[in-house]
Amino acid sequence: MRIQIVMVFAWFFASAAVAGPNLILTEEGVEEIKATSEFPALFSKAMETAKARVERSMGEGIIVPVPTDPGGGYTHERHKENYKIISDAATLYQLTGDVEYLAHAEAMLLSYAAMYQDLPLHPQQKNQAPGRLFWQGLNESVWLVHVAQGYDAIREDLGTESRNKIEQELLRPVADFLSAGSRRTFQRIHNHGTWAAAAVGMTGYALGDKALVERALYGLDGDGEAGFLKQMSELFSPDGYYTEGPYYQRYALMPFVLFGQAIENNEPERKIFDYRDGILRKAITATIQQSYAGTFFPINDAIKEKGLDTQELVYGVAAAYALSGDPGLLSIAEYQGATVLTGDGLKVAKDLAAGKATAFQYTTQLLRDGPSGDQGGLGVMRMGDGPMAQTLVAKHTGQGMGHGHFDKLSIILYDAGREILTDYGAARFLNVPSKEGGRYLPENTSWAKQSIAHNTIVLGEESHFGSDWRRGQESWPIVDVFEQVDGANVVSAVITDAYPGSMLRRTTVQIDMGAEHPPVVVDVFDAEAQSRTMIDLPFYFEGQLTDSSLALAREGATLAPLGDDNGYQHLWVESTAASKDGAASFTWLTGNRFYTYHSIASAPATYSVVRTGANDPDFNLRSEQGILLRLKHRKNARFVSVFEPHGVYDPAQEFTFESDSRIEQISTHQNDGAGVVILDFKSGERVVVAFADKPDDGTAKKIAINAETYEWSGFAKVFRE
Repeated sequence: MRIQIVMVFAWFFASAAVAGPNLILTEEGVEEIKATSEFPALFSKAMETAKARVERSMGEGIIVPVPTDPGGGYTHERHKENYKIISDAATLYQLTGDVEYLAHAEAMLLSYAAMYQDLPLHPQQKNQAPGRLFWQGLNESVWLVHVAQGYDAIREDLGTESRNKIEQELLRPVADFLSAGSRRTFQRIHNHGTWAAAAVGMTGYALGDKALVERALYGLDGDGEAGFLKQMSELFSPDGYYTEGPYYQRYALMPFVLFGQAIENNEPERKIFDYRDGILRKAITATIQQSYAGTFFPINDAIKEKGLDTQELVYGVAAAYALSGDPGLLSIAEYQGATVLTGDGLKVAKDLAAGKATAFQYTTQLLRDGPSGDQGGLGVMRMGDGPMAQTLVAKHTGQGMGHGHFDKLSIILYDAGREILTDYGAARFLNVPSKEGGRYLPENTSWAKQSIAHNTIVLGEESHFGSDWRRGQESWPIVDVFEQVDGANVVSAVITDAYPGSMLRRTTVQIDMGAEHPPVVVDVFDAEAQSRTMIDLPFYFEGQLTDSSLALAREGATLAPLGDDNGYQHLWVESTAASKDGAASFTWLTGNRFYTYHSIASAPATYSVVRTGANDPDFNLRSEQGILLRLKHRKNARFVSVFEPHGVYDPAQEFTFESDSRIEQISTHQNDGAGVVILDFKSGERVVVAFADKPDDGTAKKIAINAETYEWSGFAKVFRE
């Protein structure tokens, strides 16, 4: 009896798959699109883009070359274009009924079926798990995700011979290769594993093969220790933060969203979009929140140009809007200028055309890291309105696996639409063949991942965790304060094992200065080393230096690297100056605004202007400038930094206003358990930032400075005089 039930269920499942498209494009969506007499602009644009791609391909004929090139090379890009052609042609056939589109998709699928099983592993394979069509299996998974959608859209209208050939000689072999044939990748909790699971699972739905779907959901062993559901459980925090950071979050988002939609359309009883309290919906919104002026925060192995207009997020926004109806998502779709050829895409386009969009609400929030939300977090502090509001990013997250950088307690600052205190991101020219075939460059390891490449403390010229990401994966900062108080955003975090026997604590306060002036950032960074050592704190900035309180001694004809290893070998030292009292200030111009970095160190210090590019024979590094603060032979240190935007520079009108800092003096004071940073402005205004050395223990704090006494409860308070 049990065998009969299973057979009947299997027959029903297979029959349901044959009935019509039901992955992302659905029968219901097709009928809705066909019933629309006039498409709104965004949907028309998507239709025209797809038609142009497919009709260009129809004019060229079927081009399915033998794979030879790495990322960015001809065959690599041709096979990428082909999966888009297959998907678009099949979709256009469904939406228009034009059999020429059907014939083109069929012919291309048959061409791949004729070659795939005879292909060896890709000749350009390197360290990554190789594919056959592409130099890494990851690209093969992306290919199959799109091809499965194309096949699903035309399967019902193919002849038996074509259907059998495509299924038995292409789709099943690719699905088996990406799963059983690539066990290590398929079982891995990682974005490569996510793409592979989505590809295999969507193929399973397209073929009516329950076993493939179960393999995708629960892993090769069927025990749930791998597979799509495990990926959803382990890779996202309860807030929707993806452990590898926003660059990989937007990349992994697409297979999560597409396979999620396929599951919902085929097995709604699984309630996949309710899994883990709606984690996929949260992940889409969290991805948008991790952006500034349209580009993602460039933490970890990030390509800095990637942003909200990527295809992955176009799919994500359409799916999220269909689920939530949040009108703020329509403004993101408007920024993207694109949507998808599905019922969800049509809904986005219609509602946008109907004027239903509202501004997306970018918020101040702590995005916790780790499956349970207890592995640090990404502090996003915004002050102002809209996507250009001043934004400070406190990277107090976990390691981020192999794509993570050794930059515990690092920060990035955005203001007036620009990145002011910068993060290098990845050393990679994506899909540029002459640059290591588009792969990560050697300098990604020797520079971009190293601690000195980030705005954080480095002890003894050694990177955090000894540059061992597996060791770093076992540790994370404790974010023990994240609050909004007295017109300020406050974050404070500590880590005690980035170095053996050490303690690093960073407290950062973003202060509202009223309608007439931009916010000011006060940053207090404490270090306790196991023994006396070199303590460095760099800040990298975008802009042109215009002033300094120190007499910088510019190096002459010969520049020297800052050090020999751990990223130091890639920094030219352009100038150096000593500060006997540890204090200095530097002003630079970025765009139309000036920025002054005020610094007070707890001991005599040297300040160096440094620039990337040393020991870079292949010119792989971008030229970026920074200011490095160094204390020698110290066991303890405190660095107080104030970042002050000010003034206006208008070269068109030949007009400059407030190019000098508005701050007259900065001072800092400590007593047992608490401290203050005092900003005295030239206008006579005084702002005092008071904070505890540790999280709030419920006791009252008090500091007396000359005739003034400052008292408060809680962790931090901002006094304005």
